Amino acid sequence: MLSVSEAIAAICENIEAFAATDVALGDAQDLILAEAAISDVDSPPFDKALMDGFAVLADNVADGRATLDLIEEVTAGRVPTKRVESGTTIQIMTGAPMPDGADAVVKVEDSKIVGASVELNTSAVRPGDNCISKGTSMRLDEAVLECGTPLLPPQIALLAEIGKASVSVRRRPQIAVLATGDELVPIGETPGPGQIRNSNEAMLVAQIQRAGGEAVALGIARDEPEHLRECIERGLGCDMLLLSGGVSAGKLDLVPSVLAEANVGQIFHKVRVKPGKPLWFGVRSETDDSPRCHVFGLPGNPVSSMVCFELFVRTAIRRLMGDDPCEPRPIKARLDSPHQAKGDRPTYFPARIEWTPSGPTVSLVKWHGSSDLRSTAQANGMALVPAGDHQLAAGDSLEVFEW
Repeated sequence: MLSVSEAIAAICENIEAFAATDVALGDAQDLILAEAAISDVDSPPFDKALMDGFAVLADNVADGRATLDLIEEVTAGRVPTKRVESGTTIQIMTGAPMPDGADAVVKVEDSKIVGASVELNTSAVRPGDNCISKGTSMRLDEAVLECGTPLLPPQIALLAEIGKASVSVRRRPQIAVLATGDELVPIGETPGPGQIRNSNEAMLVAQIQRAGGEAVALGIARDEPEHLRECIERGLGCDMLLLSGGVSAGKLDLVPSVLAEANVGQIFHKVRVKPGKPLWFGVRSETDDSPRCHVFGLPGNPVSSMVCFELFVRTAIRRLMGDDPCEPRPIKARLDSPHQAKGDRPTYFPARIEWTPSGPTVSLVKWHGSSDLRSTAQANGMALVPAGDHQLAAGDSLEVFEW
């Protein structure tokens, strides 16, 4: 049985990032930049005003008071036609180019126009006040984003500023979700005796979307080899297939054998983790008829499936999309109350993570095991409780993972 770190290493060793492809900038949210972004402009492209006010020579208003001749008005999108000289000023709007000669802006709130003059009454004015020089933010031909940068709204805006209508990225993986088990019914149906609703599909689809993938829901496969085989073949046409249930050691846990018949090579089965011990991972190599497919057999209990997704499937998605590092990214948080730890495996405990002025804190929810979605829904992450029987004290530091 592999440790969590050994399982993550095995996943990374068997997955390569997608080849780069160009997508429209509007479709690049949450993707990973596949090449450095080079600016085609200086930014700002000219010395410009940062406030509505009056462009001045700072020396004219060194003591904060002056009466100057008003010689022109410049709005954003227009260019000054006159030069500011000693004793003169130009009214200017935010974003407009600074006129020649001017080296500061006095805010409009500190002014009063009297006829053809303006009276300024402010604190001492220095060169550079309320204006910004050409190229302060970036220069022409400068690399402004590195290869491997995740594209969030600020990066999207920067790419737009440098004219990138399309960008080179690693595409989103297409990920099939297949729930297995005769006990499952669709979420819109009322369960009969011995039945439960298929909550895992809805959960995994949401996790895939949040991780940046494209989910393909395949519904429910019954505990019958022929039907399971047919459903699995459909899923193997995607970049990744997630099966929920059927990977333990029960009489009807058919997933590993059916995957073997479909030429999916097992990489590992079972991980020293709680919840999620039965996790299965394998790969079917690319063929003339189908792409390479990475397959996860997730435990059927919903919290086990959720935890395995966050630790292992999210790692695989990041790897495919070129997100480096792709491994889980814990932070340290202080435990807010004592906890008695038990068990021979590290436990990823549903937890509530809070950010405080003194740093993150974590509280473990009152959790009743791997089938308890009600308690898990009160959590916004999970905390790693080390294996063994031991007492955790309030203030102890734990690794936590936000969902």
